Amino acid sequence: MPLANRFFGFLANLPIGVPISISFKKYHVEHHRYLAEDGLDTDVPTEFEAKFFTSPFRKFIWLILQPVFYAFRPLAIYKKAPTDMEILNAIIQISFDFFILYFCGFKSLLYLLSGTFLAMGIHPSAGHFVAEHYAFSEDQETYSYYGWWNHVMYNVGYHMEHHDFPYIPGRNLPKVRHIAPEFYNNLHIHESWTTVLWDFVFSPAMGPYKRIKRNASVPQEVYGNNQLLPYFNRFFNKIRLYAETFFVMFNKVGLGERIKVE
Repeated sequence: MPLANRFFGFLANLPIGVPISISFKKYHVEHHRYLAEDGLDTDVPTEFEAKFFTSPFRKFIWLILQPVFYAFRPLAIYKKAPTDMEILNAIIQISFDFFILYFCGFKSLLYLLSGTFLAMGIHPSAGHFVAEHYAFSEDQETYSYYGWWNHVMYNVGYHMEHHDFPYIPGRNLPKVRHIAPEFYNNLHIHESWTTVLWDFVFSPAMGPYKRIKRNASVPQEVYGNNQLLPYFNRFFNKIRLYAETFFVMFNKVGLGERIKVE
C-alpha cells in the first residue's frame, strides 16, 4: 500500500505542474518528527525571512512568494539527496507538462502553473499555511480550523488532529475530534483563513518571525529511503532464479539426449 499511495500521489501531482509529491512527503515527515526544530523542520521560515518581511507591504509580498520559499527553503536549510521516487516523480511530471505544452499549448501549461502559484500564495485557501503553526496564541503552536473550506481541502484544517495522528486519512480526522472532544474543545482555533491572512499582514505582532523555534535534537540525514530498490532487487532475483532453473532443466534434457544416443 505505501508504494500504491506514492503512485497515486504522482497522479494527484499532475495538474500542479511541478514535481512535489515525493519531496513534500520527505520533508513533511521531518516536520512531524521534529516540529519547529532548527535545521530539521523546513516549515519554519529562515532568519532572512523573519527579519526582512516585517512591514505590511513586505509581508504581503512574502505571502505572494510563499510557493517560492516552500520550494527553495529546504535547499538552504536541509539539503537531502534525491531518492529514486523523487526522480521518477520528476520524470512523470515533466513528461506530462510536455504533453500539455505540445497538445494544448503554452497557455494551458501556464494556467496550471499559475493556478498552483496562486493557490499556495494569497488565495484564501492558502491561509492554512499560516494558520497551522504561527503563534497567534502564546501558549499554543498548532491550530485547527473547522470551517467550510475543509469540504474542498480534504479536512486540512483539522491540523491539531493531524499532528496527533498523522497517519489517519484526512477524511477521518473529524472523527478524531468527535471521539475525543475533551482534548480539542478548549484549544484556540481559527474561524476564518481569510482573517488569518489579514491579521498576518496588518498586525504588527505577526510575521514570518512569529514561530516557535527549538534547537535540533538530532543531526541532519542527507540520504533518504529508496523505495523502488527492494522491488528491483526482488524482480531481478526472480529473473535470476528462473534463468538458473531453465539452465538446469536444459542441461538435464541435453544430458538425457546424449545418453539415448550413446
